[in-house]
Amino acid sequence: MMTAAASRKQALFIASFILLIIGTLVIGAGLGQASLSYNRLLPTLFGYGTFKEEFVLFSVRLPRMLITLLAGMALALSGVILQGVTRNDLADPGMMGINSGAGVAVAVFFMLAPIDAASFAIVLPAVAFLGAVLTAGLLYALARTKHSGLEPGRMVLMGVGLSLALSGLMIIMISAAEREKVEFVAKWLAGSVWGADWPYIAAIAPWLVLLVPYALYKARVLNLLSLNEPTAAGVGVSLEKERIVLLLTAVALAAAAVSVTGGIAFVGLMAPHIARGLIGPRHQYLIPSALLVGGFLLLAADTIGRNVADPSGLPAGVVVALIGAPYFIYLLSKR
Repeated sequence: MMTAAASRKQALFIASFILLIIGTLVIGAGLGQASLSYNRLLPTLFGYGTFKEEFVLFSVRLPRMLITLLAGMALALSGVILQGVTRNDLADPGMMGINSGAGVAVAVFFMLAPIDAASFAIVLPAVAFLGAVLTAGLLYALARTKHSGLEPGRMVLMGVGLSLALSGLMIIMISAAEREKVEFVAKWLAGSVWGADWPYIAAIAPWLVLLVPYALYKARVLNLLSLNEPTAAGVGVSLEKERIVLLLTAVALAAAAVSVTGGIAFVGLMAPHIARGLIGPRHQYLIPSALLVGGFLLLAADTIGRNVADPSGLPAGVVVALIGAPYFIYLLSKR
């Protein structure tokens, strides 16, 4: 049960990050090669802008910013679930091979299937999900022992090794591909937000609409799994079943995000840690807080990346990695 102090603390946290997100959206909407005056944002948003202003806002800026916001939320929630299931604060869909598995599937599809941009918004998330599920299944098989079942620590270590192996496989695959397809996969690997159009929002939003409420419903189970196995089993939690279902939930969220943004790591690592440090470890509070932190992190990273270097900017994944790698080293040193 949420105490009055905890309720006030979470309300302040949520209000602060909502304001940060709104501020970043406003700043990002006006910045870019085709600048948009800030005093014209509201008139343009309500349909009173010129053709150029409406094109820049509705066809270029707004869909890209909403994609990064939603993808950051999905990666953050995936990280929260993985850290709860594995009881390891360093678990992240990027480092556990889930992103790499989705990337290999995307690369195979893109290099072998006919290029049809119209079907990408439907097909690519499904392909990424299939690759991520196969990777998670392999990871589960490698981390499970006959006598003790799934070992969370072993799962994280296996995931790191699997991620490196799949990344190497992807590099081998693209070395023999056509130049146009190599450029796309290379941008995907760097975390370039390529699916920056309205159909891709329709591809990722349903996953969040379905799985965020489900994750909140499973918050109590995540709390118990985060403690220890005897405690969870003692109150009637089916450990194996819950881990599999929650792992599939994390896989679906990560696959939906990276299918349109590329191979972005560290958001799923940093967002839960930041939220946990400010709001506490209980998943009833942690999940909504991490969603906002993750959305803000990726939105801010993409806004910075597309404006710091001309002409095409830095991929959001590179900006996140510049922040995330030192943060990961800091976490390792604390452990």
